[in-house]
Amino acid sequence: MKLPEGIVDAHIHYWDPSLLPYDWLKGLPPLDRSFLPEDFSMASTGAAISKIVFVESGCDASRALDEVDWVTSLAHHESRIRAIVANAPLELGIGVREHLTHLAERPMVKGIRRLLQGEPEADYCLKPGFLEGTGLLEGFGFSMDLCIRHDQLVAVTELVRKFPDVRFILDHFGKPLVKQGGMEPWLSQLRELAVLPNVSCKVSGLTTEADWQNWTETDLKPYFDTVLESFGADRVIFAGDWPVCTLATEYQRWVETVVELTSSLSMEDSAKLFRSNAERMYRI
Repeated sequence: MKLPEGIVDAHIHYWDPSLLPYDWLKGLPPLDRSFLPEDFSMASTGAAISKIVFVESGCDASRALDEVDWVTSLAHHESRIRAIVANAPLELGIGVREHLTHLAERPMVKGIRRLLQGEPEADYCLKPGFLEGTGLLEGFGFSMDLCIRHDQLVAVTELVRKFPDVRFILDHFGKPLVKQGGMEPWLSQLRELAVLPNVSCKVSGLTTEADWQNWTETDLKPYFDTVLESFGADRVIFAGDWPVCTLATEYQRWVETVVELTSSLSMEDSAKLFRSNAERMYRI
């Protein structure tokens, strides 16, 4: 299988638990060690990765700026790291302005992510403080990654609708119930979200929602088809979600799977998926 040249991976994590605290790793022994640029280089040997977007990796929120500075230092040696999506406590409302100001002083930061998938309330993102914080993003020029559970899609759609001048990126297909083969209500709710022009979708993270040991391309195809149809070629972004993806797939297999399940795209549209959409969205 011939893979695309110059792939931009819009969702890579690095971490070193000896430097920064990542409490969530304690429940996932296969991931509870350092994952660094040299590890990704080995994992992606068969893929021509030209640029990398680092996405905040769930370290203690009080250390978010330290994580940004650490990754910036990594970029001095790994020149493919071109952008950082940093953690920001948007729920602080106007109180998050100082944090966003500090992020804006770090030129590699192009967007923010405040993890929502762990919040028990499906409509957490519609709380007044969160809305106030989100409203500040446009002024800083930051995009916002949305890492959610499928049952949070309705609320997130309302969030995106309220801020038409903020660029949103849905991570990991919105985490549908792939293992159970569930399509609804994810399908209908995803289509409603995709109607909004200021949101794109990362083609990432689907295997970890499937049967880790036994998933097949056939299991994933309906979700791929839905996202490609709903968002169109200009609003889909390839991403690996490495090393989290290693719970269910080798990196090379994921790249090959995406190539196979998007083979109906023209060469021009494939280049958008694998490269230029991410370059435009993250300004790299």
